[in-house]
Amino acid sequence: MTTREVEHEITIAAPAPAVYRLLAEVTNWPRIFPPTIHVDRVEHDGSQERIRIWATANGEAKNWTSRRELDPEALRITFRQEVTAPPVAAMGGTWIIEPLGENESRVRLLHDYRAIDDDPHDLLWIDQAVDRNSRSELAALKKNVEFAHAAEEVTFSFEDTVHVDGSAKDVYAFINEANLWSERLPHVATVRLEEDTVGLQTLEMDTRAKDGSVHTTKSYRVTFPHQHIAYKQVTLPALMTLHTGHWTFTDTDQGVAATSQHTVTLNTDNITRVLGDTATVADARAYVHTALSTNSRATLTHAKAFAENRR
Repeated sequence: MTTREVEHEITIAAPAPAVYRLLAEVTNWPRIFPPTIHVDRVEHDGSQERIRIWATANGEAKNWTSRRELDPEALRITFRQEVTAPPVAAMGGTWIIEPLGENESRVRLLHDYRAIDDDPHDLLWIDQAVDRNSRSELAALKKNVEFAHAAEEVTFSFEDTVHVDGSAKDVYAFINEANLWSERLPHVATVRLEEDTVGLQTLEMDTRAKDGSVHTTKSYRVTFPHQHIAYKQVTLPALMTLHTGHWTFTDTDQGVAATSQHTVTLNTDNITRVLGDTATVADARAYVHTALSTNSRATLTHAKAFAENRR
């Protein structure tokens, strides 16, 4: 069997350890890869891990599983697709991050692959696909890692928890059945929910703000009955360049702890336009935190009443 080996590289204006960390910690991927909705660590054993990735491709959400080996000392990550799609017989590779200075690094992306039955036509097709995808992936990595590294000061996370005297299954059902939110939640005007693949939802809704204005949002959601729903918002208000989140439902001695978690990156370019000439980053942070918390707590309070009524 003929194994082809190719290499692509790019220079990134960020320290090598920061680039490695952003690539190694898969929870960062929705921040640095726009198509990535959610990444789950299925297995983890020392330097070895198995990850499941949900991402959009040509507007459709897909998921697949890969194995990775992490080497933080050498700043290397090797990966291998578990299930390949024809005409690929095998596909794997390595990320290598090399320091070029205090705030610059070279990222090398190596691939090795084989075509089914060594078909030369198929091998050429894979050559072209790997070359095209590697170039676009490295360009996106450069842009988004540089942005994520620079934006760490304006990226923050927070959560709200409500304790429910009921079952996790019922609280989960309320959050999962977002198609009913316009009937169940006063701040939601209209909802459009699609779930073509089980466990993978597209949620569009119009929500009312305190001042009566209506805002349209679109998110992709990945559901894990009856414990967890992860989402990534893809239409963003003016004050955010990133918004991801999780709903989690944890059984306790008293019932269920229902938690809404948000991670946000502020859009500093729009602060004065939205909040006025004297507004600061701290003002924007407080404004966004309050707005998201208000809606989350309202949703959790209604979910609590729903679950407690069904006991």
